[in-house]
Amino acid sequence: MSLIRSLYFTKYFFYAAAGVVGLFVLAFFFPAFLFLVKILFGVWVLFALLDLVALYRHRAGIGASRSMQEKLSNGSENPVFLYLENRYPFAVRLEVLEELPFQFQKRDASFKVQVPAAETHVIEYQLRPVQRGVYSFGATNVLVNGPLQLLRRRYRFGQGQEVPVYPSFLQMRQYELLAATQHLSAMGIKKMRKVGHSAEFEQIRPYVAGDDQRTLNWKATARKAELMVNHYQEEKSQQVYCLIDKGRVMEMPFNGLSLLDYAINATLVLSNVALRKEDKAGVITFSDQIGSVLPAERRASQLQKILELLYNQTTKFQETDFQRLYVTVRAKIKQRSLLLLFTNFETLNGAKRQLPYLRRLAKHHLVLVVFFENTETRELLEKPAENMEGVYLKAIAEKFAYEKRQIVKEFTAHGIHSVLTPPDKLTVNAINKYLEFKARGLL
Repeated sequence: MSLIRSLYFTKYFFYAAAGVVGLFVLAFFFPAFLFLVKILFGVWVLFALLDLVALYRHRAGIGASRSMQEKLSNGSENPVFLYLENRYPFAVRLEVLEELPFQFQKRDASFKVQVPAAETHVIEYQLRPVQRGVYSFGATNVLVNGPLQLLRRRYRFGQGQEVPVYPSFLQMRQYELLAATQHLSAMGIKKMRKVGHSAEFEQIRPYVAGDDQRTLNWKATARKAELMVNHYQEEKSQQVYCLIDKGRVMEMPFNGLSLLDYAINATLVLSNVALRKEDKAGVITFSDQIGSVLPAERRASQLQKILELLYNQTTKFQETDFQRLYVTVRAKIKQRSLLLLFTNFETLNGAKRQLPYLRRLAKHHLVLVVFFENTETRELLEKPAENMEGVYLKAIAEKFAYEKRQIVKEFTAHGIHSVLTPPDKLTVNAINKYLEFKARGLL
């Protein structure tokens, strides 16, 4: 029974079968050819049996395994490797069919390769998940053709492999690598010029070319008989909280990901940057109720705690309660902190309804409201109108774009910092604002 389930016929088998049947029909009208046709039929059966024996004389003629990271990164391209080992004494043609998790909605993961005898071949492909959670992989099906290409045998490997998908830690590592190689500008991160001095004095040291002459310490210069300067460092151990709105406004999709997932990915990267700047990073999630509260800390385990917290966040599809957020922040965060609020406002009236709570937060903390630009509206504005319907649509798009700009002006008028950003540039713009605040000493 297992042989029947794993045995398949190739197109060449059916071509040969069709040819034999055609010859038998021809022999019906020309009996002199019947003996030759029987010989050809026997040769066809013999070749099929030879293919069958070649494929099944080895119990495990093919070995295969799937290799990937222990967890996948949401919104990023994740490499997956298939290792194929040919244990047959002849070269084989393989067709590999991957049973991918249903979240990808992809049923054409097929690869065709030729593997020499007693060698191993590696197939690499990329997967880009757009939802967090557990992904269940099916089997890796390997179809191997016989040496005469008439029959093929199916092998199945790796049934039931499960892999969790976490917020985009690959993006976080990418920023770390660029920071280490001083190539952050390639990602759009600006080098911020410090304005004045931070409050933390570090040491007095000899003057070197390029030092600010305003930092000269004349008393130390007189004692040492050489120019000495005061050296300052950035303030450390400042609290940075990411406040993530999980209301229905954050379910809007962009390039496969929801706005909530973009906010989660940006939170992970920004928290890592803050911890490397020796600040404390924390997270609060909220919608109609307060979700998770992770106090800001600077411990080595803090980033892992943030990653685990963000993994389980989902949209609540409810109206966001900013009053409840204000009460929670006042109760939980006693020290002046930087609050990065990831949310979305589509209308000026919607922003004005929440403005009183944001103004109260801004009295005690440095608040940065990060909300999203509607990229489809921008594309519609850039596209020329070809008829009256196009003119009408452009007018509506301009109205929505204008309201977004008015929201920024409204926040600025009340002393609240804000960033209007496309979803794909959220991480870069949020990091730039954080570095700007650090350089200006606003915290």
